Amino acid sequence: MKNLIGFITAGVLGGLIVLAGVFYMMPQMTTTAPQSSYAQNVNNKINVKKGTVAAPLDFKAAAKKAMPVVVHISATESTAAARKRKQNNRNSDPFSQFFGGDSPRGGSGSGVIYSNDGYIVTNNHVVAGADQVEVTLTDNRQYNATLVGTDPSSDMAVLKIEGNNLPTLQFANSDKAEIGEWVLAVGNPFDLTSTVTAGIISAKGRDIDLIQNNNGSSIESFIQTDAAVNPGNSGGALVDATGRLLGINTAIATNTGTFSGYSFAIPVNLMRKIVGDIIEYGSYQRAFLGINIMDVDNELAKELGLSFSQGVVIRDLIDGGAAQYAGLLPNDVITMVNSQKIKNVPELQEVVGSAKVGDTIKVTVTRKGKTKVIPVRLKKG
Repeated sequence: MKNLIGFITAGVLGGLIVLAGVFYMMPQMTTTAPQSSYAQNVNNKINVKKGTVAAPLDFKAAAKKAMPVVVHISATESTAAARKRKQNNRNSDPFSQFFGGDSPRGGSGSGVIYSNDGYIVTNNHVVAGADQVEVTLTDNRQYNATLVGTDPSSDMAVLKIEGNNLPTLQFANSDKAEIGEWVLAVGNPFDLTSTVTAGIISAKGRDIDLIQNNNGSSIESFIQTDAAVNPGNSGGALVDATGRLLGINTAIATNTGTFSGYSFAIPVNLMRKIVGDIIEYGSYQRAFLGINIMDVDNELAKELGLSFSQGVVIRDLIDGGAAQYAGLLPNDVITMVNSQKIKNVPELQEVVGSAKVGDTIKVTVTRKGKTKVIPVRLKKG
């Protein structure tokens, strides 16, 4: 009996020692053990409050903000306008009578409510040639829209509907958007209203020779993403993971006419300048440096004796232009404007295009191995 009591006592004491050890080690185990996927998702959602996203997360909140702000646009050409167009074509092209008909042309796309009093931004190619434009909101309210103005050089257009207290989005800073950042594309592909797709920013400052014009004044500095965009998405919203407007979806790179992995959006910083000018003046008041430029590549870097191979070299100056007046010279290599690094021509066009006529910008150049900062007061083209 004494031996049995001794064994029991020893067992109880051993168990207590083990329990004490577990409780003692518990804090360390809690802090060093790997997080569960649920815990990681919770942390990712917390990071969204700071505007950064480290891993895939729930996009419901961002989609909920963006969807009511994106509208469906139906743009058509009246029969009278179609006949006038055909007559003009026949007068200028003797072969036009054998092609096409008198039937009106039409199309559809997307738009983003810019202000709560009814201004809507979309792409110029969505409404080009149309004289009847109808806007449908996500709650199925329909409005006849008036074309306020367009800017073909950037493929932007502004519409106006008679609405009040309409939903809008907070604007992001597209200059600070980073490659790898999560984004959503919101629009109406194939007339499927209120469609949301997700992806990441895969490049910035893309020039894809989309906008063709005779004077070479087009601005292409697209945000490239892999969010699925198809015909009908044009003019819709590109938003960040917090639901802020980051750009206007404009184009896709494709051999088939449908999404093949890359889509392109006009940055919101550039869009705001263009749209603001169209609303205030009726047209884009574009500022120019007054230079002909080209990208620095490895061969040109060797020719100019540069220790770097990114930037924009001035080929020549336009007489009476802002750059000539400020003292910039041919073969100056532009590497920065204000506090923003310039790696290529599209980035320089975007920065200058976002500035106002009369603004003074600080242009950092490399000239014969030396760095100079030259203030330039921008002029209207």
